[in-house]
Amino acid sequence: MILLVGYWENLSLRRTQSNLTASTAILAGLVLNQEVIQRLLRRDIMQESVIYQSILSEGEEEGSNKKAREIAVNLLAEGMSIDAIARITGLSVEMVQQMLPSSDRPII
Repeated sequence: MILLVGYWENLSLRRTQSNLTASTAILAGLVLNQEVIQRLLRRDIMQESVIYQSILSEGEEEGSNKKAREIAVNLLAEGMSIDAIARITGLSVEMVQQMLPSSDRPII
């Protein structure tokens, strides 16, 4: 691993270096703890990686969706209409309806 880090520092293409660093960090996470990985790999280079950015974006989207669902549940508990909740949270009407307790769901 240390030999690979030295090799990558000599790469001239920053994008390639970033992608290789992020890939190595992901794979190293299977066998090494986070502290060791952070000592060996430069965080700034890894953050420029397409792979890192993709994972980060996916995590942000999941967090945003989770928060929208939490808000929807709270608004349902306050008695707000399903249409208004869908409009406010960006969730579909169907998704908001699925959050209702089964006894309160409209029969289609």
